[in-house]
Amino acid sequence: MTGDAVKAKNGSMVAYDGQIAFKKLSGGGEGLRGMVTRRLTGEQMTVMEARGHGTCWFADRASEINLVSLQGDKLYVESSNLLVTDAGLRTGTTFTGLRGASQGNGLFTTTVEGHGQAALLSDGPAVVLRVSARYPLTVDPGAYIAHQGNVRQSFQSGVTFRTFMGEGGGEAFQIRFEGDGLVYVQPSERNTIAGDV
Repeated sequence: MTGDAVKAKNGSMVAYDGQIAFKKLSGGGEGLRGMVTRRLTGEQMTVMEARGHGTCWFADRASEINLVSLQGDKLYVESSNLLVTDAGLRTGTTFTGLRGASQGNGLFTTTVEGHGQAALLSDGPAVVLRVSARYPLTVDPGAYIAHQGNVRQSFQSGVTFRTFMGEGGGEAFQIRFEGDGLVYVQPSERNTIAGDV
């Protein structure tokens, strides 16, 4: 850092050199309005600002860190998968509906938009998959991390009578992405409500 700042998950600094100051930010770094929105939506995110001159290293539970460059577009990411953003990027919350509920993360997700970089966490190296009009994509909710671009998502159910008889394939629910953009998935699955069906 050269006098600028980043917003990071609170407590994620593991080392730094130089002169860097840390300050807790309220409401996910979005001020009072963000704090109220995040409390109402359940999309909790405790953030700190790191500002100064030097190098700062961040980590969280030995997770893989994946950098995403934003060029004025919007990234939709689970707050638990967001580690650091450039201070100039704006964060917010948006309604996700059944996709979020199937992951056990609630009905809302975090948005990051503007120009800069965001660091995402994943359990293993994230796999970046392209979605196009010709090639829609279906993803397990437990492996989903984030998406960006002009992408529509819908919730699919593979639940049949056989599922309730204990003969299902283990993939009861999926998220289908259509449009044009990128979807980030991790090479492992977190436990989800959908995985219990």
